[in-house]
Amino acid sequence: MASITLKDVSKVYPGSGGARAVEKFSLEIADREFVVIVGPSGCGKSTTFRMIAGLEEISEGSVYIGDTLVNNVPPKDRNIAMVFQSYALYPHMSVYKNMAFAMKMRRVKKQQIDIRVRETAALLGISHLLARKPRALSGGESQRVALGRAMVRNPEVFLLDEPLSNLDAKLRADMRAEIVKLHKKLETTFIYVTHDQTEAMTMGDRIVLMNGGHIMQVDSPKNIYDHPVNTFVAGFIGSPRMNFADCAVEERDGELFARLGENGEHLISLGGVNAERGELRALVGKKATFGIRPEHLSAVSEAAPPGEGFSGGTADIIEALGAETNIYVDLPDGLRFIVREFNDKPVFRGQVINLRVMPDKIHIFDAETGDAITGRRRAAENTEPAAQTDNIEDEIAAGVAEALAAGADDNNDNGGDGL
Repeated sequence: MASITLKDVSKVYPGSGGARAVEKFSLEIADREFVVIVGPSGCGKSTTFRMIAGLEEISEGSVYIGDTLVNNVPPKDRNIAMVFQSYALYPHMSVYKNMAFAMKMRRVKKQQIDIRVRETAALLGISHLLARKPRALSGGESQRVALGRAMVRNPEVFLLDEPLSNLDAKLRADMRAEIVKLHKKLETTFIYVTHDQTEAMTMGDRIVLMNGGHIMQVDSPKNIYDHPVNTFVAGFIGSPRMNFADCAVEERDGELFARLGENGEHLISLGGVNAERGELRALVGKKATFGIRPEHLSAVSEAAPPGEGFSGGTADIIEALGAETNIYVDLPDGLRFIVREFNDKPVFRGQVINLRVMPDKIHIFDAETGDAITGRRRAAENTEPAAQTDNIEDEIAAGVAEALAAGADDNNDNGGDGL
């Protein structure tokens, strides 16, 4: 088993005019930790993965596996196992031969190969598939074989690059749980790369969120959801995404308020937000960004008291998703918010809806930099590698609950709550 350390790792591709695919990436991954690197297409996550694996040359910086600098160590000598989006099983070989191939090339004795292959197949529940060819396997079975082929070598580190992308929604959900269980059984360091926030929220001990080749935030799933450090993180994590609106911060009789809307019609108290008063006061008279997650708004029949919500909205789009409903609400003064409700009260298009705000869930961001003013200190406290625990089932349950709280669904589409 091994820890992984990346120090100021950068990647510049020849002929790119100096454009950096990854810039000053620094991260410490603890032994046996499960870290998910997530971000949009082109953010640099797969390039980072490939530099750790040795498949891409490192332009700058250092990568350590354990205490060993591996910048110039070829992939085959790094004692890592890789699983890719394309399972790349040899079509002419049986499952048994696919799993045994790497050990055979290393000239491991046949008896040891047989023992290891059968032990691994039993662990993954694919013993009955050993004689089959890849064309006779389902997507989930192919995924297990690809994992098994990586596992037989007892690697120090597992690297998984979007391995579930080719599976349907239900199978992805099942395989997410299987991979987390496998991590517990193997007690090995896992690095998992994905663009799917559902996978990130439900699987990782920590999430590394990237954009434009830079790390935006490193944190636990709960903290990265509750305390995003900037508007990019806030908008990327969570489904439906956080509601944003331009606002101005005002002070009245010692109290701070956010004024929203094209004509400043809506006034929301900032008395309950998690922020230093001095930092909020520094925004008085300046432009800022108001943020609130859909589940932190409540659709109510009566007008919200002054400073506590928005009145006179109109339901435009209704997304009934069973246990939850998304309501797209057009408010006077040019605002449009998504509300996520969990009850089964019927809502119809054109219905007048008032919105109540949970005051302690408001986020305020600097309009110029996008940096969070609210909650950022608490987020900064949670960037260290997660402590190991034996009670992994509780961690899995907590991760699933966090993803559900974020409204993440199996298709990584916009989720919702019911009225």
